[in-house]
Order: sequence, then C-alpha cells, then structure tokens
Amino acid sequence: MRKTLLFALLSLCTLGTFAQPEGQPQQSDSQQSSQQQEQRRRPRRPRFDPQHPGVHDPVMARGEDGRYYIFATGMRVGVLSSADMKEWKHEPAALPETPAWATDTVPGYRGHTWAPDISYHRGLWHLYYSCSTFGKNGSAIGLAVNKTLDPTSPDFRWEDKGMVIASHRNVDNFNAIDPNLIVDKKGQPYLSFGSFWDGIQLVKLSKDDFQTPISKPVTISRRLNKEVNLKEIKHTQEGNNTIEAGDNAVEAPFIIKHGKYYYLFVSFDYCCRGESSTYKTVYGRSKNIEGPYLDKDGVRMDKGGGTLLYGPDKEFFGIGHNSAYQFDGQWYFVSHAYEKAAGGGAFLFIRPMNFDKKGWIISEK
Repeated sequence: MRKTLLFALLSLCTLGTFAQPEGQPQQSDSQQSSQQQEQRRRPRRPRFDPQHPGVHDPVMARGEDGRYYIFATGMRVGVLSSADMKEWKHEPAALPETPAWATDTVPGYRGHTWAPDISYHRGLWHLYYSCSTFGKNGSAIGLAVNKTLDPTSPDFRWEDKGMVIASHRNVDNFNAIDPNLIVDKKGQPYLSFGSFWDGIQLVKLSKDDFQTPISKPVTISRRLNKEVNLKEIKHTQEGNNTIEAGDNAVEAPFIIKHGKYYYLFVSFDYCCRGESSTYKTVYGRSKNIEGPYLDKDGVRMDKGGGTLLYGPDKEFFGIGHNSAYQFDGQWYFVSHAYEKAAGGGAFLFIRPMNFDKKGWIISEK
C-alpha cells in the first residue's frame, strides 16, 4: 500500500495566526500585502470537520465506554472517537512513542504508522500496525495491547509488544503491511496482510501470544493468475507519490465470518492519488479460513478473482482499504473514499452492509 501523509495533515490542519518572532525585523506594508496575496493563491489545507473527518485506512471498534473508536494511518497511529458514528473527535495517538524496534528494523521509518487493525481477544485489545516507507517492501508489522480503549480509564495504557512479522527488500516477495487478525472457532489466530509484490498473505499465529508466526505466509489473493517471481518486480517512480511494485495491484485484506462463510475483502488498483485514485473494494468467500476464496463467478482470488463491491462512481474517485463490523446485529462497511466534491481528498466512508439470500454482500449507497 502506498500511503500518504494525508491523514496526518488533515488531523493537524486547524488554521491559526502566529505572532512575529521576537528579534525579527518588522515587515513593511508592501511586504505584508505581497505575502497575503501569495497565501491567498496557495490552496488551504482543509479544517477538521467532526462530521466528515479526513482519514486513511480506518478500522473501528466499540469500547467499554460505548464509544466508537477509529484507528487509522497517522503519526504513531491516529485515533478518533464518536458516540454515534456521526460526530468524531481526535484522541491521543495510540502509540505513546515511536517504537525503537521499528526504526531499527525498517530503514526510513520515523513514526508515521500505516494501516492498523484493532480487535478484542482474551481480555486485551490487540492493535496491529504497519511500519514501512513509500513503495518499498522493507516493512514490519507490530503489535500493541491495552486493557481498555477508554482514555479516561485508569487501566488505559498501550503496551508495545514489538514485531510480529517483517519483509525484506530483494529477499521476500511479500510486503509486511496492512495487517488484519481473524480468529477461527477453535481460537486459532491468523493474520492476513500484504500489498503488491505477490499479493495478500495469510500466516498462522501462536495461540499463546497472538504474535509469533507458526507457519509460512501463503498467498490468498493476487491480481495476476500466476505466482509473482521476485525478479519480475520492478520499482518505478513517476513524480510524487506514484510508486509501483510490479503489476499486482492488490492490498489491504480484511476477513470476517458470517454464517457458514469467511469473507475476504481486498482493495484493487491505486490509492493515494487524489483525482487519479482508482481504488476498488472487491471480495470473495470460502468455507475454509485458509481459502481458496471464490468470487461470484467462481474465480479463485489467488488466481485474479474478486467481486466488485465499491469503486469509482459519480461521487467518488475510489473507495477502498476497508474493514467491516457487526454492532447490535447490523453489519457496517468502513473505509476511506476519495471524494470528487473534495477535490480527491480521502474521507471516512461508513455504510450499512447486508447480505442477500445466497450470502453475497449488497452494497449500500
């Protein structure tokens, strides 16, 4: 996944005025007028809108206090909270400090942390997060735990547990970002993850710590209908924020269990390009958590399959990097969407999610 700093910019963008620094010469009226004209010409960063927050890669949970919490890409993981999923406010970053193990492991990582995942197991909230740099698969996934999501609770404290899995440039044909945890009915945890390279991976974790991999990663979704050879992957840069690692444009897995099926969501094509974003959410399903996952046409997702759920339309350039949750009997689809009315900015996108009689998902506009 090719992340941008958009979430961090949006979360810090309340405009204000600053006093002239002491000891600096005062500006003339003509200088001030020239500066003001230049400022008017520059596009203003949007203010934070509590009812329409800018966000990238959102995941959601309902805490012990009844509030909904969004965790998203941002410095040390951005956090929002809401009483009703309609009005949001900022909360402190999830990670109290930039993990030293991550800066040592991932060259260039400095705390801007991507694509988290949040879920509750055995008395602890498990927050998986991605440490990487743009367009490279020298990456790592970490884990932090907390007893509560309520920042006012005396038990509130995120404890970083360190690395779960890493990928290395010119060594691994996967990218260790975009984690999502799913636990089967026997209590066995699995972590799905991946972006480009050889697509979406699934690895089994230890039941003891929900952290130690106990199997090799296996590809469960790719755009191409063949395994991607590491030598075939090329890195190219075209201007700003346009890095491609081969043609296997799939990332951001999320797995849920509903009825007799596991459903695998992934994002096709390209995020983070504003008006040029082409993000699409597709999915497939399987009775086995390890797959194969099939789309509506019976095509395996590890052979290029995927049924379109959301994508570019009259309102959005692209909708992707989703998560999905059930609250009080109702499923919700949660993602970010690049809005045409906002010039291609990425904002929080939440819709009810329902299933037809055959168990396929119905998209809600």
